[in-house]
Amino acid sequence: MNSALWVSKTGLAAQDMRMTTISNNLANVSTAGFKKDRVVFEDLFYQIQRQPGGQADELNQVPSGIQVGTGVRINGTQKIFTEGNYETSNNPLDVAITGQGFFQMESPDGEILYSRSGQFQPNAESLMVNANGLPLLQNIAIPENATKVTIGSDGTVTAVLANEIEPVELGQILTVNFVNPAGLEALGGNLFRATAASGEPIEGVPGEEAFGALQQGVIEGSNVSVVDEMVSMIAVQRAYEMNAKVVSAADEMLRFINQSL
Repeated sequence: MNSALWVSKTGLAAQDMRMTTISNNLANVSTAGFKKDRVVFEDLFYQIQRQPGGQADELNQVPSGIQVGTGVRINGTQKIFTEGNYETSNNPLDVAITGQGFFQMESPDGEILYSRSGQFQPNAESLMVNANGLPLLQNIAIPENATKVTIGSDGTVTAVLANEIEPVELGQILTVNFVNPAGLEALGGNLFRATAASGEPIEGVPGEEAFGALQQGVIEGSNVSVVDEMVSMIAVQRAYEMNAKVVSAADEMLRFINQSL
């Protein structure tokens, strides 16, 4: 019974962590560019009381043996980089990546960070920056006398200036891909950092090869499905309840032994 208590304790802890992940997904259902997490479980080591395939006698082998599990644990959380829903905003500096890719943002210390959120706006120096004030790596500046800004599907940024007829090219937004996007380190603020697990960033032109094209005036929303998360929440509640019942049942068995002996 003691072992049952500890096994069910690991189940309670694992389901609690899964509920935390679900709550974070639901909390970010309206966060632009947010990618949901899922929890990866693994069973713990086994106590081998009889080895499978061991000799029962000189002629016969044990077909299955006795292997007693010791519980479960969270092996990791994985970001799911499916595309979110796209919403038309008609803001000329809102940009969405339709497909694979990340925007490159430059942090104050010069580190390159990555984001799926394309909600840009000009700062005091006319540079295109995100909501936290981090500029695009390409340092694209929007002139003060620009009357119209156009961002092409290949990331080319042009502007029509006051009293001018021909548009002026301001630069080009390049995106990057990763061999394993799930290996990126989530920093919050819609930002990610490359790690050894994600691999080195591969830079390219949007719309070419495996890089997703850009859409101006569009925001990529969260890829969280409220219905899916609610179903997962119900499953977690039931699993938590059953593990708690195992704790209660094991406690009753121990109480019976204590009272009977």
